[in-house]
Amino acid sequence: MKNGAKMSPAQLQPVRGTRNKQDSKETCISCSSRTWVTPNQCANNSTVVSVFKLMEFYAEDGKNLSLDNSTLVLPALSIGNVGQLAVDLLVASLKAERIGYLDDSNVVPCVGNDAYWPSPPGELALPLEVYESSPDALALVQQRSPIVKGMMVEFARNLANFAAANGKKHVVVLSSLEFGRWQSIDMSSGSQIHYLSSSKLDGTDDHCEKQGWKRLPEYNPTQRMWKHLDDLAKNAASEVEELPFEELGDEDYYASLPYAALFSCFKAKGLKVTCLLCYCSEGDNIPDAFHLADAVSKTLGLRPNSSQGGSWTVPLSWKSVYGPPPDMSLF
Repeated sequence: MKNGAKMSPAQLQPVRGTRNKQDSKETCISCSSRTWVTPNQCANNSTVVSVFKLMEFYAEDGKNLSLDNSTLVLPALSIGNVGQLAVDLLVASLKAERIGYLDDSNVVPCVGNDAYWPSPPGELALPLEVYESSPDALALVQQRSPIVKGMMVEFARNLANFAAANGKKHVVVLSSLEFGRWQSIDMSSGSQIHYLSSSKLDGTDDHCEKQGWKRLPEYNPTQRMWKHLDDLAKNAASEVEELPFEELGDEDYYASLPYAALFSCFKAKGLKVTCLLCYCSEGDNIPDAFHLADAVSKTLGLRPNSSQGGSWTVPLSWKSVYGPPPDMSLF
């Protein structure tokens, strides 16, 4: 796809199987079976007209996922898009190689130009891109469009299945929280990073504590929304009551965000999950992205790390984040 060439189907090769229901690539919406007797009848004799499609990975020509890259870093969309900006920094600075794309019907379609290189070669950027940095044993997913309303848990479940099936052991989720909801502001550690980990039942992690970060105090695995998420992550949607309570309250806010669905679904698959979170407001969120990227570097022992004298490579696309410069002839 060089020199502005259009993307051809031959350049994107599916890693596993096809979209045939009888190849167990889709899930029955009535009973969640993945075994099909006929195109519209599953093994449990549920007859359906439509089905949920599972996430599929399409590799670029000549490239494949590496099972040796056992750590996965990805954003959870939230205020200021800080998680996505931090992944941009990591991809550009580690010179990670794009190896393909994820296709999931729960993600809103979008398309754009290449985000990282000085002279965009005409390669298309799609909603879910997969990168690898083999020297760091690291895989990264960049998400460029939102999830279809009401489908966040389904998307998180699909992504967790994909990660577990492709040898991922540790998942780092990057996201942001609304500054106005920060109840106990304490900058004594010089950091605004909070975390949530699956290492222990209470969400704490010794390594994160040594970095001076604080576990998200609002996490309570016995709270109703966190328990509901846990049920959805572990069971088929048809087996779980849609919402066991009529409306959400303030205490349900943190568990209703995208990072929480990802945390619950990855944990349900037996993967180690670390959510790195920062409080911020809408505006210029580039400094927040640097903070979050630094936190990833400290968590995984990566370089660059600004606290150790390293430097970050700023993606070319950031130069136009606020639009083109003003026309000076107007002044």
